[in-house]
Amino acid sequence: MAKSYDHLFKLLLIGDSGVGKTCLIVRFSEDSFNSTYISTIGIDFKIRTTEIQGKKIKLQVWDTAGQERFKTITTAYYRGAMGIILVYDITDERSFENIQNWMKSIKENAAVGVERMLLGNKCDIEVKRKVPKEQGEKLAKEHNIRFFETSAKSSQNVDEAFNTLASDILLKITKRSAPGAKEVDLKSSTKKNSNKCSVV
Repeated sequence: MAKSYDHLFKLLLIGDSGVGKTCLIVRFSEDSFNSTYISTIGIDFKIRTTEIQGKKIKLQVWDTAGQERFKTITTAYYRGAMGIILVYDITDERSFENIQNWMKSIKENAAVGVERMLLGNKCDIEVKRKVPKEQGEKLAKEHNIRFFETSAKSSQNVDEAFNTLASDILLKITKRSAPGAKEVDLKSSTKKNSNKCSVV
């Protein structure tokens, strides 16, 4: 039986408990939102096939538990991940501060050169914002990765974020497989993301 897709990309969402990783994945894969999700126990994943540059890309998006006690479970799932999305909650400063720990975890467990992206989630709750957008942009710039502010509730920038990451991975593997290809800095030629998140 013929494959119904051209590429399969494994994506991983990491970040503290309660930042909205599950809600983001469900919004992306099923276009729905439920505010009563309980904490993810261990690992779960969803699949969505999307078309990028004329190619059918099957995205296998893994949801990890953010609690420290599940760290031992999640480390095994870094293996094979082609893209990792670090998520923090813009209304929770601690979740933003902990991004540095998650960065360290990627360095220790993931493949070298894995595509990364930073998401500041819950930007629909502007009145409770604790982390300025500029701080997220600054951190992303320091690590030379893309940055989006998202809202799983309003769906703001959710598709854009996942599709951009998939597009970056596709570009990287296409360039890598091209004859005489050299590694290039994918971010240097891209425009800074200026999407604003509207208050819902």
